[in-house]
Amino acid sequence: MTLLLAPMEGLLDFVLRDVLTRVGGVDRCVSEFIRITDTLLPDRVFYRYLPELHHGGRTLAGTPVRAQLLGSDPVTMADNAAHLAALGPEGIDLNFGCPAKVVNRHGGGAALLKEPERIATLVAAVRRAVPAHLPVSAKMRLGFNDTSLALECALAMQAGGACEIVVHARTKLDGYRPPAYWEQIPAIRAAVSVPVVANGEIWTVQDAQRCREVSGCDALMLGRGMVADPGLAWAIRAADGAQSVAVEWPDVLPHLADFWRLVCRDLEPRQRAGRLKQWLNLMRRRFPEAELAFQQVRTLTDDDAVSAWLQAAQRR
Repeated sequence: MTLLLAPMEGLLDFVLRDVLTRVGGVDRCVSEFIRITDTLLPDRVFYRYLPELHHGGRTLAGTPVRAQLLGSDPVTMADNAAHLAALGPEGIDLNFGCPAKVVNRHGGGAALLKEPERIATLVAAVRRAVPAHLPVSAKMRLGFNDTSLALECALAMQAGGACEIVVHARTKLDGYRPPAYWEQIPAIRAAVSVPVVANGEIWTVQDAQRCREVSGCDALMLGRGMVADPGLAWAIRAADGAQSVAVEWPDVLPHLADFWRLVCRDLEPRQRAGRLKQWLNLMRRRFPEAELAFQQVRTLTDDDAVSAWLQAAQRR
């Protein structure tokens, strides 16, 4: 089984990626999307989204990170991919799933699912622009308003040279509303010869098992479920008979402290307390202790006050 950590703009960035890969259990990560418009981005932009480039394209725990690009122009996408490839990512992933209106309005993300021929052209341009040894993968939704072009889009990605396709089993119109339609994935798997990864609504071990059964995929991508339960990947592996690590609330607390330290080091002051609350809010789904923690910090805005709370929480 292969378990990947999803990119999620504004949530699963390099800071949380660092901490969650320290917990362990995932095989590979994908960065938040780097938006490509009409210019060649400078190195500093790539390093900002993907500081792992300073460490051989891996998190400090050693987990490889694939850089995700989002754009709609084959020429500028290819130029930026070639520039990025020289910085040493594990691979390059192409975003055909973002549902954001501002992105779709400019023809990027999920908007391209309406035009499979443009997908093939874009993937091929990126594939030609980067060294042959560097993986180029793609992430898609089932469609824009409906699933009528799902197979054509997946085949276009394969035709362009994508070596792997992650399928977020919802359309753009579905957004992030449950359920995820895993039952749509087998037809895509049957249509293409490259590996297919299932993604969407995997919150628990039971979800993962059902997703594997329904989709037929042995590779899963975990997003909010892994944020809510940092030990989810290990728990999935344990249920599959593999040796694993149990992760309970006392095990999470040191990682929460690491997260806060990184947030204070790498993010603007106005973002810091909100990021900690965001993570605690999601962990309330898994840990009763996170509910109490969230209530204790939700009114805190001062860095020192949050730090004091964390120190006290670790002593309890």
